Formats: sequence, C-alpha cells, structure tokens
Amino acid sequence: MSKNSLASLAVPGISLTMRVAPNARADKVVSQDGVIKISVTAPPADGKANAAAIKLLAKALGVAKTRLTLVQGHGARTKRVRLD
Repeated sequence: MSKNSLASLAVPGISLTMRVAPNARADKVVSQDGVIKISVTAPPADGKANAAAIKLLAKALGVAKTRLTLVQGHGARTKRVRLD
C-alpha cells in the first residue's frame, strides 16, 4: 500500500483491528475485509514486532505513531489499536 493509503480511517477515537505477522520478508500493510494485515520484518521478541507494526500503521494512516495506542493483544497476532 502506498503512503497514507488508509488515511480515510484516521478518525480520532477510532479502534482498529490489525493482524500482525512478524519475521516477514518485507514490511507491508494490506486492508482486507475490515481487518488490517501488517507484515513486519521484526522478530516478536521484546515488543519489537508491536513497535514496528504501530510505526507502519501510523505511516499508512498519515498520523504520528504517538497517537496510536495498543489496547489489546500485546502478545497475540490479532491486536486492537486506538487512535487518539
């Protein structure tokens, strides 16, 4: 997806569901059937995959990564993020 490809979803207070795949070959974001699928090259250890996923999602939404808060799924592949 191109830069700011999910910009229409960038509404303050919205909750987004994302499915994260760590240890991927390349970083990418795909929106499919209401779920945002994010592939990151970072390993799942020590929250590195979560940080990389939030950084990619912020770029796709066109917002600062500090505006995104991981509210559910810290250790799971399916996560819920809130945009402040």
